[in-house]
Amino acid sequence: MESARTFFERLNRDYLEVHETKENLFWSTYMGTSDDHAGFARAEQAYKDFISDPALLAETRRQLAAVEAEPAGAERDALLHGLKGWLALFESNIVDNDEARVLMRELIEAEADLFARRKELLLEHVNEQGETEEASLSMLATNLAMNPDETARKSSLAAYRRLERWVLDNGFLDIVRLRNRFARALGYRDYFDYKVRKNENMSPEQLFVILDDFEAATRDANRCALEALAADKGEDALAPWNLRFHMNGDVLRRMDPYLPFGKGLQRWVDSFRRLGIAFRGATMQLDLLERRGKYQNGFCHGPMPSHFDDRGRWVPGRINFTAEAKPDQAGSGWRALNTLFHEGGHAAHFANVTQNSPCFSQEFAPTSMAYAETQSMFCDSLLEDADWLKRYARDAAGAAMPDELIRARIESRQPFMALEERSIAVVAYFERALYQLDDAALQPEAVLALARDSEARIQGLAQGAPRPILAIPHLLNQEAAAAYHGYLLAHMAVYQTRAFFLRQYSYLTDNPAIGPLLAEHYWGPGNSIDHDATLRRLTGEGFSARYLAGQCNLSSEEAWAEAQRSMAAAEARGEAQGGLGALDAVIRIVDGDTVLADNGESDDAMCAQFERWVAERYPAAVQ
Repeated sequence: MESARTFFERLNRDYLEVHETKENLFWSTYMGTSDDHAGFARAEQAYKDFISDPALLAETRRQLAAVEAEPAGAERDALLHGLKGWLALFESNIVDNDEARVLMRELIEAEADLFARRKELLLEHVNEQGETEEASLSMLATNLAMNPDETARKSSLAAYRRLERWVLDNGFLDIVRLRNRFARALGYRDYFDYKVRKNENMSPEQLFVILDDFEAATRDANRCALEALAADKGEDALAPWNLRFHMNGDVLRRMDPYLPFGKGLQRWVDSFRRLGIAFRGATMQLDLLERRGKYQNGFCHGPMPSHFDDRGRWVPGRINFTAEAKPDQAGSGWRALNTLFHEGGHAAHFANVTQNSPCFSQEFAPTSMAYAETQSMFCDSLLEDADWLKRYARDAAGAAMPDELIRARIESRQPFMALEERSIAVVAYFERALYQLDDAALQPEAVLALARDSEARIQGLAQGAPRPILAIPHLLNQEAAAAYHGYLLAHMAVYQTRAFFLRQYSYLTDNPAIGPLLAEHYWGPGNSIDHDATLRRLTGEGFSARYLAGQCNLSSEEAWAEAQRSMAAAEARGEAQGGLGALDAVIRIVDGDTVLADNGESDDAMCAQFERWVAERYPAAVQ
């Protein structure tokens, strides 16, 4: 067994080296603090070579068989567990022929080149002051939802569509062809087939049984919401530059004073503390502000996966996450909170994987995207809860958000919940059809028509969606491509999880039982068990879509009645007291290479330091 232990320890050590090198370069190039795209491509290739090495897979199988033949015991069972983790990782990523290995190298180089050129593309729109400004994807989305000027909103949609054309004309379709060739070299029908089987351990047919059932269950609710909006605001309200604004723009604007950007960090820290969420000594770096050259989408990656080493010592995670906020833009506080809760949920998950190898604590296959996103989406779902808004959403004078505004938020959001979920589903329908096209059919106009047809068919938006499919950055990166359905599967699990906690405790906001239970049942195992098994551990039942479908089909009156009950119960419980536990993390808030605040003194001092920095840098953002 000594040979197997030596091999296992070498796998852990060698993996950490290639993983950390790749992730450090990923962060610096995606944050725009480095232009070493060639270095990142080399590091990415070294990582891919390691996790797809047929020789390592064969040796893992050999050593695993030898350990299985040994008598059971604590040491043997732990080693067996760790080697099984490596077996799952290698089997999920194996590239076992020369043609596929060559194609993977070409893919990595092509994507690195596309990413480098995308950073040079500048998008512009008209802001609320009537000024033309450079705009990130986050700024475009916020302007579409919040700007009362229709011409300004049109400029944001035009920028999105300019990005779509750029993507189609600058190599994305060549990458789609390469991805399909790579997948077929490994024996799969196409890249979508490959990714679904590798990421979610199911066939596309099994996936679309779930998606088709959900689409059918929410079709009427989606249609009725759009018809009601058109009847109330006019058919033009369904135009892609108008839809988000007429859905909830006025309500979000009224909410803005209660959700100032500078207070977002403190509210995230306080809420996670009171939920009993802790990070087991992780070091975290948060880059929250928009900046030229920075990747225009939030993400969370962990250069150092949390694990117990070969001597049983705890190795805390090192985790980076990012957002794209413009503090003086209306709605930035709400978007920042959503990112802090979402990416902070990812960070909590990956900081709490308590297995004996780093292979269990990383965001790539065999880690299911649906499993990983369940953790983040559960956390950000709390922000829509009436009792959370009542407790945490406060204006500069400390006044709580009034019931009338919370009700208005529910009445603007609930009818369109089906549309929001179908806006996730549409990407899967589009990508499946995209990767089924043969090389000759992969032409810009045909793919653009496919995108518009998908938006019309699944979202019911004949003129196109406010966020066009081909402007979604996930499509350009091989790790996120053909995986967007994971968000919808995760939302299904989120509402299943919420239902369990509500049955057990009757409330979610500031419930100190939630963090420890998530850590025990969802986070601790990492990818050593599948998504369905984590749900069974906590909720006692396997994966189910019915909770999300049921929530989508609630009327606004039913949702408001639930909200009233939750706010009354929260008031009866009283204000949660601080000091329920520290985050147990070393945190730095950065803007590129500049440190804006840290928690060297305390979490609260960090939040105050960040709030002061925002007030000094963006005085107009202070409410």
